Amino acid sequence: MRTALTELIGCRHPIVQTGMGYVAGARLAAAVSAAGGLGVIGAATMSVPEMTAAVRRVKERTQAPFGVNIRSDADDAAERVEVLIREGVRVASFAQAPRRELIGRLKDAGVVTVPSVGARRHAEKVAAWGVDAVIVQGGEGGGHTGPLATTLLLPQVVDAVDIPVIAAGGFFDGRGLVAALAYGACGIAMGTRFLLTRDSPVPGQVKDVYLAARETVVTTRVDGVPHRVLSTPFVASLERSRLLRAVLNGARFKRLSGLSWGAMVREGRRMRRGRELTWAQVLQAANTPVLLRAAMVDGRPDLGVMAAGQAVGVIGDLPSCAELIDRVLAEAEDVLKRLT
Repeated sequence: MRTALTELIGCRHPIVQTGMGYVAGARLAAAVSAAGGLGVIGAATMSVPEMTAAVRRVKERTQAPFGVNIRSDADDAAERVEVLIREGVRVASFAQAPRRELIGRLKDAGVVTVPSVGARRHAEKVAAWGVDAVIVQGGEGGGHTGPLATTLLLPQVVDAVDIPVIAAGGFFDGRGLVAALAYGACGIAMGTRFLLTRDSPVPGQVKDVYLAARETVVTTRVDGVPHRVLSTPFVASLERSRLLRAVLNGARFKRLSGLSWGAMVREGRRMRRGRELTWAQVLQAANTPVLLRAAMVDGRPDLGVMAAGQAVGVIGDLPSCAELIDRVLAEAEDVLKRLT
């Protein structure tokens, strides 16, 4: 199945694995790319040396193109961009709009730039800045999310920009791929579906919680902005003593990340800029990496949060990435045959 996405990236299939923090490491990204999709390392929760090591591990495992997701507002964003260029990474993915100078540096080096957006105006802005494609995530998607459903947001963005658009939020099978193509997208991006594969590094007991789950909730209790996660007793408890919890988790994240308090304050200021966050919300944001790590790395769903898209309610198995991609493509071909 050839689309504008496969032509732009050089992957075999128009399927992208999103850059999930603490989930999308070298193992998962390599498995997806080797199976013909586009694997993406979620480097926002990694240090620069950890990110570099992950990139090299993927290169050892596959010759297929892959991407790396980084935060454009991080203190060391420019350093990370230079690592991607030096290591020959095909795609630079951003959870927030990358700065113009970062886009220019990447384009000069031949790296494909693909930010994620949650609104038409954001897609229009980054398209005008020269990005190569955008991932459009509707409200069904896990993690930080917006209020507009994919079925409404996707056609708006497709009509507004003249670059390839990748659809995200609520996708898990071949029917969704065909639907996205019908809306004008060039492929789909999936997070929760790839999290629930045998190639995902998430502990088995945490995967069991996902497989048993049927509901998600959008909460601001994690970091002050809307966040779609599994509905659990722990998430419900976050409202109590959340300020103290944020302070304690900020200290834990400082130890994990190696950032100085000064660097964390500077990142907090950047987070506030243009987002109308209070300082209390910025402080709450310290929750996110620590609470995600507790579940996704430490295997403690009772002490952490689990980002999840609404598709989690219809996922019931753990295929390999290769099996999943083959299944999605076979389903899509079957749907297209029946339609024609």
